[in-house]
Amino acid sequence: MARPTYRLPVRRLTLLYDAHCPLCVHLRHWLTRQPQLVPIDPVPAASQEARRRFPDLDHGTTLKEITVIGDGGQIYRGTAAWIVCLWALAEHRPKAHWLSTPAGAPFARVSVLAASKYRELTAAPCEGACEVPAASH
Repeated sequence: MARPTYRLPVRRLTLLYDAHCPLCVHLRHWLTRQPQLVPIDPVPAASQEARRRFPDLDHGTTLKEITVIGDGGQIYRGTAAWIVCLWALAEHRPKAHWLSTPAGAPFARVSVLAASKYRELTAAPCEGACEVPAASH
């Protein structure tokens, strides 16, 4: 007999963002100013804090694409990460649901690809040292 799978509810999210990317920092500030249904904790990707919280995570990958970690160990990357961030916001949850449908998925994908391209053109090179002083975030 197959064991049932249980989904853990998401009660808190950690957003790993590139602290060297102007767009990422802007979006981090925007997200934290929004009314949240699920709290979002922004942490610079590949920082000592990120490594302490998630020692088994591939931190190099978190610098290449947006990564969000749920308090139950859920890992969201790329388009799914952006959608789950919107899902956590009171005013944007309906939009997140729509973006996760077949009709909305192309819009979500294009938005993430455009942000990725902008990030590629504007972010300072990390060179393995992406720690940010605590006062700057």
